[in-house]
Amino acid sequence: MDPTAQTPSTDGVGDQQASPPSVPNPDEQAAVSRGDTPVSVDNSIIATSLAESNDLQKLQDVNKAQNLNNDTTIQEVVGKNGTQVITDHGKSSDQIRILGEKIEKAPLPEEFRKELLDRISRLAMIRSSAGFLSSTYIMEYETTERFVNWVVSLPWNARTTEQLDLAKAKQIMDKNHYGLEPMKERVLEYIASLMLNIKNYGAGNVIKAPILCIVGLAGTGKTTFAKSLSEAMGRQFERIPFGGMADSRVLRGQSRYFPDAEPGQIIKRLSHGGSKNPVILLDELDRVTDTARADIMGVLIEVLDPEQNARFSDHYIDYPFDLQEVIFVSTANNVSSISTAVLDRLEIIHMPSYNDQEKMVIGRDYVLPKTMKVTGLLPEQLIIDNEVWEPLIRPLGYDPGIRGLDRLITGICRRAAMMIVSGEAQTIKITNDNVKQFLPQW
Repeated sequence: MDPTAQTPSTDGVGDQQASPPSVPNPDEQAAVSRGDTPVSVDNSIIATSLAESNDLQKLQDVNKAQNLNNDTTIQEVVGKNGTQVITDHGKSSDQIRILGEKIEKAPLPEEFRKELLDRISRLAMIRSSAGFLSSTYIMEYETTERFVNWVVSLPWNARTTEQLDLAKAKQIMDKNHYGLEPMKERVLEYIASLMLNIKNYGAGNVIKAPILCIVGLAGTGKTTFAKSLSEAMGRQFERIPFGGMADSRVLRGQSRYFPDAEPGQIIKRLSHGGSKNPVILLDELDRVTDTARADIMGVLIEVLDPEQNARFSDHYIDYPFDLQEVIFVSTANNVSSISTAVLDRLEIIHMPSYNDQEKMVIGRDYVLPKTMKVTGLLPEQLIIDNEVWEPLIRPLGYDPGIRGLDRLITGICRRAAMMIVSGEAQTIKITNDNVKQFLPQW
C-alpha cells in the first residue's frame, strides 16, 4: 500500500485543494489609507433584501392591526324574513349594515328583498377576502349602494290621496283654462268612475286610467292642461320631455353592470314624485329623433298598454314595477310621426285653436291677473280698457296660441312696474291714446 495515500490532509479538507492566497487590491489599500471602509457588494445586496422584507412585514403588521381594530370577524346576521346576511363589525361593516337596514325597512316585494340581501352577502364576502381598502371592494360597494338607494326610494306601495270631488275638480280646471269642454268632460268622467268604484267595490279596486294624447298647435295650452289635471285630482305631477330624445335607454334605463348606469326617466319620475299614482306628462311625443323613433315607440307600447305596464321592467332596476295607477298624458303638435301601435293605445283629444274672442277673454281674465301678480302689481295699479284688447291680440298677425299675447302682456306689466317704481305714476290706465307708450312697435 502506498503510504502517501494514508497521509491525512493538513488543511482538514481532505482531497479538496487549498485556495490560493488572496492578492491585496491596490485600490482597496488606497481607500483604507484615506480612512474609507470598503463595502462588500454581496453583503449590500443581502442587507437591501432584509430591509425590504422588514418593510413588508411592518406593512402586514399594520394591516393586521387595522383589521383587528375593525373587528372583521365574519358573522351571520339573520334578517326579519329568515334570510342569512353575512356581514362584519367595525367601521367597514357599518356601511354594509346600513345598506342591510335600508333593505329591511323598505316596503319591497319579498322576492326582490331576498335578491338584494344576497347581493349584500356577496359584498360582505368581497370585503372579508379582498380587504376594506381594496379597489374591488370599493367599486362593488359604490355600485351596490347606488342601486340600493334607487330601489328603496321607489314608491312600491305609496300613493297620493286623491281629491275625488267633481265640483272642485271642475272649479280648478275652469280657473286655469277657458273653454276646452271636451277635455274637461273626459277628466270628470274618469273621476266619477273612481268615485263609483270606491263606493261599490271598495278602495282596493284598481281601474285602468285613461291614456290621453292632447294634439294641437304650439302655444294652445297642452302642457298647462296636464298640470291642471294633476291639480284637479290631487296627484303629483311629473314631466318627461321627448323633444330631441335620441335613445330608448333614456326611458328604460341601462343595465347596472355598465359603469355609471342609472334608471330611465319613468323610474326617476316615480322616485322623484314619491307616489305610485302620479300624473306623468309625455311632452312633445312627436319630437323624438328619426334614428331612435322605432326604439322609443317600442318602449312606449309597453308603457302605455294597460295590459303590459302592470309589470314594466326598467333595465337598471331589473324587477317589474306596476304602472297601472299612473295617469299618462301625452302632447303632440301632430300625430303623423307617432307609430300606429302607440296611437292605438291613446285617447286622442284635439286642442282647438283660439279665436279672437276667446283670446280676449283669456288675456283679460287669465293671463293679465297672473302676470300682474308675478310682476308685483296690485289689481288697482294697472287697468286696461276693453277697447284696447281687440287690437292687442293681433299686433303681429295671426297666432293660433296665446304665447305671443302672453309676451305682450308681460311687456306691458313690466313697463308699468318701472313707471310706478320710478315715481312717474301711482296708477296706470291703458287706453287707445297711450297704448303706444307701452308697445313701442305700434
